[in-house]
Amino acid sequence: MQPATKSCSASDLSRGAFKGLPGQIVLVLQGGGALGSYQVGVYQALQEAGIEPDWIVGTSIGAINASLIAGNAPQDRLPRLKEFWSRVQSTYPTYLQSLFPGFDRKWSYWTTLARGISCFFTPNPLAHFGEGFPLGADQAGFYTTAPLEKTLGELVDFDLINQGTPRLTVGAAHVRTSQMTYFDSRHCRLDVKHIMASGALPPAFPPVRVDGELYWDGGILSNTPTEVVLDDNPRKDSLIFTVHLWNPVGAEPTTMAEVLNRHKDVQYSSRVASQITHHEQTHRLRHVINELAAYLPPSELGKPEVREMLSYACQTRMHIVQLLAPQLAHDDYTKDVDFSSTGIRHRWEAGYADTRAVLRREPWVGQFDPLSGIVLHEAPEYKALAAE
Repeated sequence: MQPATKSCSASDLSRGAFKGLPGQIVLVLQGGGALGSYQVGVYQALQEAGIEPDWIVGTSIGAINASLIAGNAPQDRLPRLKEFWSRVQSTYPTYLQSLFPGFDRKWSYWTTLARGISCFFTPNPLAHFGEGFPLGADQAGFYTTAPLEKTLGELVDFDLINQGTPRLTVGAAHVRTSQMTYFDSRHCRLDVKHIMASGALPPAFPPVRVDGELYWDGGILSNTPTEVVLDDNPRKDSLIFTVHLWNPVGAEPTTMAEVLNRHKDVQYSSRVASQITHHEQTHRLRHVINELAAYLPPSELGKPEVREMLSYACQTRMHIVQLLAPQLAHDDYTKDVDFSSTGIRHRWEAGYADTRAVLRREPWVGQFDPLSGIVLHEAPEYKALAAE
């Protein structure tokens, strides 16, 4: 059994209040466009509590946020995140907001589609010459993401990323083979192209070429890349904060708008439950093997074939803490393109509040089944939705 550690009181979330955290700190950031501002609130709450990630894994907007964290010194991380999100937010005259409440979201949606976001992506006029127009593999998208390359170059220090602290991993889909690829600062030198490849969502954005190969947004294959942590070798005790932007559970849609909204949630929540269930079973078997070894006599333990079988054993424990972005009032299928200042602020505040609530609960503290290699702490919102 895991020994209980000192719990942090509800009022004490100050820096350094958390002692004896159960292993390396991992932050897993899902893709979801404008919904990614929720992740900034999550990081802000963690940083204020003195909890900095040892490893960050991201896809799409999660990869961009991850690079802004890993590519800056701790004191500069939140300012750089704030700078990026202030650059991408759409502006709408204040006096019109009071006259037309909620219209800023529609304004953000239509202006983003028509003009793009100047520091992120801008329209590719040639893409409208017809479906068969020869754009070339590297330009085949409705927008160009060249502005993002410039923005990340200004806000991210890739030399710092490649020092490996924190470790950074971003996921991308290999266009030719449909295989998920993880670019990992532990294994290769990362640059801006790796981050852009992770966020190259077709057909809006063109693929990005890395080492001669084209890649699309990793979210089309695995939008919540928790598996890269659970499959890591060597395995380590870990406290994994997984930040979900899409609701895996939702009501039955009754209108076409609800169908489009639910379709995105289903598509991009991306097999989270089945992945974790599979890994829970696998890691439990690793612990079972470890326990069975205690029943073998020393004469058997020395045999090569026995040592080979025991190599599959494991004693590590991974706590997965889920954080789930809320469905805001008036959210619809355009929510991932809602770069309005209101939408960004509300999601940021929600991520901050949800994370502070999790830190107060400290769900990883207590006694757990010794055979459980993975302990899942579901977001309360997810439990409530699943129970309905």
